[in-house]
Amino acid sequence: MFGYRVPAPDQAMLISGGKMRGDREAPFRVVTGHGAFIMPFFRKVRFLSLSMVEAEISETCVTKQAIALNVRAVIAFKVGNDTESIINAGQRFLSDQDQMSVLTGRIFAGHLRSIVGSMTVEEIITERQKLATEVLDGSAVEMAKIGLTIDSLQIQSIDDMKLGYIAAMAAPHNAAIQREAQIAQARADQAAAEAGQESARRQAEFARQTSIVQAQYKAEVDKAQAEAAQAGPLAQAIAQQQVIDAQAELAQRSALLREQQLVAEVIKPAEAEAEKVRILAKAEAERTEVQAAAAASNDRVALDKLIIDQLPQIVREAANGLAGANVNILNGADGMGELAAGLVGQGLSILESVKRGLSSPGTDLEKKS
Repeated sequence: MFGYRVPAPDQAMLISGGKMRGDREAPFRVVTGHGAFIMPFFRKVRFLSLSMVEAEISETCVTKQAIALNVRAVIAFKVGNDTESIINAGQRFLSDQDQMSVLTGRIFAGHLRSIVGSMTVEEIITERQKLATEVLDGSAVEMAKIGLTIDSLQIQSIDDMKLGYIAAMAAPHNAAIQREAQIAQARADQAAAEAGQESARRQAEFARQTSIVQAQYKAEVDKAQAEAAQAGPLAQAIAQQQVIDAQAELAQRSALLREQQLVAEVIKPAEAEAEKVRILAKAEAERTEVQAAAAASNDRVALDKLIIDQLPQIVREAANGLAGANVNILNGADGMGELAAGLVGQGLSILESVKRGLSSPGTDLEKKS
């Protein structure tokens, strides 16, 4: 749009001309971050850079010990972001913004000489940050007046211009460092030697273990080969032994089977026949004995009957014998009865004697039977 201007993100747009609405003392209006309409012929626009700028200084400074040192430093600075800083910087550097680096270097050079003059070389060497901080603090007020802010200050180098003071000051430290370095190197060499010895020992142990393992492996291989060589004959012998054992077991089973067949075919039938004969013989003997007993029983019955039939005759003969005898009967009829009973008893006794005589071995009746 005609007459509308917009500043870059790292720029401040300064509009001059016309009547200011804010601070009446400000020579121009500051616009940042947005655009503004500029009336042609009545307003003038200029731009001030807000980006970071570097300034290098190399200054010869005299220390508290009157030793001259060359100090090199780098300052990073920029125009402040607030309106006051932009106005202050615009009034001083708008026409020649490169002058910011020149003026900043001079300001810092003066404060650097002042601070170094209050310190010793040892303090400057060992406390660089302290030197930088004091220089920043000393220049902060002056930099703010011209609208600049400091981002950082770096002390790059400190040189005694070949005087040798810094080298002499560093000599004890260098010697100590060299000594420590030599000790460290000696320790490193010793550690390396010990490591080499340990490595050699481990290699020797590894070689020994390898030899042992190889020997064991060879022994196992030889053993396996020997066992493999013997495995054929041994397996054949075992197989033959198993065949012999199987044949022996088969023969034993065949013999047992034959024995069982003989028992079933010969012995058992023979025993059965013998038992049959024995039973028949026993039965025949028992039958004969029964028959003999029966015959003897029949003869005895016949004999007893014969004797009984002869008993009256025996009693009669006994009575006849008593007839010629002189026998007195004392008690009458009772006495006669007793005498008759006695005769009969004698007859029975005689009959029993005869039976026993006939029953004894060798009698004619038994011979007949």
